[in-house]
Amino acid sequence: MTSRLGKIFGAIGKNSRGIGAQEERLRQAALVAQLQDHRRILLDLPRHADDRRLVKHGYRVYSQSDEDGIIHEIFRRIGEGGRKFMEIGASDGLENNTLLLLIQGWSGLWIEGSARKAANARKHHKAAMAEGRLRVAQQYATAANIDETIHRFAPGELDLLSMDIDGNDYYVLGAIRSVAPRVIVAEYNAKFPPDVRWVMEHNEAHRWDSTDYFGASLKALEILLLERGYSLVGCNLLGTNAFFVRTDLVRDPPFCAPFTAENHYEPARYFLLQAFHSGFPTKFGPYRIPDSAGKMG
Repeated sequence: MTSRLGKIFGAIGKNSRGIGAQEERLRQAALVAQLQDHRRILLDLPRHADDRRLVKHGYRVYSQSDEDGIIHEIFRRIGEGGRKFMEIGASDGLENNTLLLLIQGWSGLWIEGSARKAANARKHHKAAMAEGRLRVAQQYATAANIDETIHRFAPGELDLLSMDIDGNDYYVLGAIRSVAPRVIVAEYNAKFPPDVRWVMEHNEAHRWDSTDYFGASLKALEILLLERGYSLVGCNLLGTNAFFVRTDLVRDPPFCAPFTAENHYEPARYFLLQAFHSGFPTKFGPYRIPDSAGKMG
């Protein structure tokens, strides 16, 4: 496996100057094939043979990597409830953890700090907003304002909360008191091994600078959310997101105990990201959902 990774990183770093367009496309295709092969090797490890583990259920439709499939599997086990979501750090509405749910009939709130990205999300999803199934709030989520924002835009029961703000995630999660989502998806900093408790200093002015200084370790999130009544039930293969289920819902069919960082930690494998992408640029447009007989509603 080490030699395989060496070849992958060698391909990534190879100087492509002077290579024709066709050769470059072939090189990129070969790289993606290698990454997909390595992904299959990882999923075939004995650790992932346990049917209760979530990581092998991962796939990508609109999520960054395999989160769509893991979220689907969690709600298959615990039921969909009222089908309400909230995503903090929803980007431009083309790639996030709740867009697939939206097209499957769920409704909810997206909170996005960037005015440009929030405007694009509104542009891409005018139909869902006109139907009253989606609201987009342009606001930087902070520990000081998050509960008031939830009360204003998304009061009531919540089935899924997804959090990815590349910084103060731990503090914002800790400040949410107005709702108790059935499932929480939270980004963790996989630089820190599973037994290490670490949280970046709180700083409302923080904006991610593309370094490994962000967020909190998996163990820190496990402890924080355990105190709030949540169990850590898995992480995705890239080591970017952790999945928590309200402890009163962790029943048959079971998730994989113990619900600890030591059991569920996945290391950072950001290099695998390309293995989940289709090869085409992402675009969103009008769509139809056929019924079970194949007829359009």
